[in-house]
Amino acid sequence: MLEKTIEAALIRRVKALGGMAEKFTSPQKRSVPDRLVTLPDGRIIFVELKAPSKKPTPKQALDHERRRALGCDVRVI
Repeated sequence: MLEKTIEAALIRRVKALGGMAEKFTSPQKRSVPDRLVTLPDGRIIFVELKAPSKKPTPKQALDHERRRALGCDVRVI
């Protein structure tokens, strides 16, 4: 299964829940999560998408930990 297949499924599911799954980029940083998911209840989740058996790079993992330390919800799918 390809990462883009997982991404498409995430987008469909979030839309079905009435939310948004926006592409998340930062001009100054390359290791940010792939998607910013916003749900109707005000919940915001940073989502990193990976193909099966793939893991975040060390820089991505560091970014995730920094966000979690700030109280953010970060998920790797």
